[in-house]
Amino acid sequence: MPDFPLPGAALREAFGDIDIYLFDQLLRGRFDRRTRVLDAGCGEGRNLVYLMKQGFTCFGIDQNPSAIARLRGRAEAMTSPSPAQNFVVGDLARLPWPDASMDAVIASAVLHFVADEDQFGRSVDELWRVLAPGGLLFARLASNIGLEHQIGTGGRRTRLPDGSERFVVDESMLLAWTRRLGGQLLDPIKTTNVQQLRCMTTWCLSKP
Repeated sequence: MPDFPLPGAALREAFGDIDIYLFDQLLRGRFDRRTRVLDAGCGEGRNLVYLMKQGFTCFGIDQNPSAIARLRGRAEAMTSPSPAQNFVVGDLARLPWPDASMDAVIASAVLHFVADEDQFGRSVDELWRVLAPGGLLFARLASNIGLEHQIGTGGRRTRLPDGSERFVVDESMLLAWTRRLGGQLLDPIKTTNVQQLRCMTTWCLSKP
């Protein structure tokens, strides 16, 4: 066995269990000058570990009190400008932060838990409200893209072939929201099809 850390262990130590598509945004420099970051639907903070280690000012919101408690414990154990009170229990449709207060907003695998199109819209409007001009919105969410023949139209909750129930979007809906927000697509809308069981779409916008 080698006497140096194995790559998998070394990467996990540095980056935690970060979403690989968010990692791609980091590699491409999208967070180089965006240092106030909100993770909406943060859970225990898997997407914030690296950022907190690097001195970013991080915020998080989640409906799970136990997850927020564990994230606060992580924050307290680190030397970073992200005190435990930056992480709160709450609803994406009612964010407690001021307008234009964040340089980047992460919404990874959370928007597909909304109940309906109205709650989706209120949540997206809130994520956009707290984003500063020049800011980045990074979202990954369930879609019907590539599964249209199995699950039908987007804009509603439906049962996926993997047995889970999710609110799914479609391409036209994301493009319409991009225009409504006045945002700019930083990347083409990208979708990963997991063996015809579910599709996850990455939606990445900048705010003028």
